[in-house]
Amino acid sequence: MAHLRNAFVLLTALALVSCADKGHQNGKLKESLLQQLKNSNSDENWFAPIHVAVTGVTAEQASWRDTTENHSIGQLASHLAFWNERVLKSFQGNKPPDFQGSNDSTFRQLDERQWSAIQTRLDSIQKKIEEVVSNGTDEQLEEWAPTINNLCMHNAYHTGQMVYIRKRNGWWRAHS
Repeated sequence: MAHLRNAFVLLTALALVSCADKGHQNGKLKESLLQQLKNSNSDENWFAPIHVAVTGVTAEQASWRDTTENHSIGQLASHLAFWNERVLKSFQGNKPPDFQGSNDSTFRQLDERQWSAIQTRLDSIQKKIEEVVSNGTDEQLEEWAPTINNLCMHNAYHTGQMVYIRKRNGWWRAHS
């Protein structure tokens, strides 16, 4: 199963890189970056975006883990919100606070209230990043493009893990 999950994640990442390169070659960097952001957050295209992966997940489901080494859906959402918010602050011209913790500390286990809040927060962060990119200058977009590409691949990687958990447990939609 791990090999299938890893293959899915790799194919998703390659699709994002391919889309980014194609958009940049056509001189449409802003449109390409915005489409990547939307594809990783809300627009279901080649793969399920974050919004689709977390919608309909209960707090109990969001806390489920198969082993202590693997993360829950809630932990993955917490991790994405943490790092994506730091990117957003940077794009807004603000220095993110110093981070002294380990990456592991960003995978927080969430209770029911926190699960609902993280879903809203993650969606808000993603939409704000789209807004900032939409209003970005050509110079900013050139500077931000590598970060946006990595952010979208990171989102797709962890969203694939969320979808895998949902499918494994029969929590995914019936027609998929």
